[in-house]
Amino acid sequence: MHFHIQGLDPAPFIPLYGLPDEALAQRGIERVRADSCPGYPDRVELRDAEPGEALLLLNYEHLPQATPYRSRHAIFVREGAHTPFKAIDTVPAVLRRRLLSLRAFDARGYLRDADVVDGAQVEPLIERLFANPAVDFIHAHFAKPGCFAATVRRA
Repeated sequence: MHFHIQGLDPAPFIPLYGLPDEALAQRGIERVRADSCPGYPDRVELRDAEPGEALLLLNYEHLPQATPYRSRHAIFVREGAHTPFKAIDTVPAVLRRRLLSLRAFDARGYLRDADVVDGAQVEPLIERLFANPAVDFIHAHFAKPGCFAATVRRA
C-alpha cells in the first residue's frame, strides 16, 4: 500500500518568522536555537535543525475536529522553513531515527487504532493501520515527548 507523509503548511508560521522575542512571548511562543542534531525536529520540512538554527517552539492544534480526541501539543518550526516535506513511500530521517506512536483516525477524527514502533520499521505498521478501510489518516507522534510529528495519508 502506498502512502505519503507531509510536513505542515508553513503559511500560518511565516508571519512569526523574525518577530522580536517579546512579540512571540505575547503569543505564547518561544524562539530557541538548536544546540545539537538530532534534537530539534522541524514539522514543516520534517528534518532535524542543525546546531545554531533558530526554531519557534509553539503550541499547535494538529487534530482540530470537535471530538473527544481533539488535540494540540508543542512543536518546533524552523524559522525560514517554507517548503513542506512531501514524498510518496518515503520516511524522512527525522521519523526514522525516533520511537514513534502512530494513531489511526477515521474521517470524523475518531481514533480507530494505535501502536508504537521504531521509526526504522514504520512501513509495516502504516500498512497494517491502512488495511482498515475506516482509517482515513494517521498521525505520527514522537513517542517519548508525545508531540505531533506528521500526518500520513494513503497515496
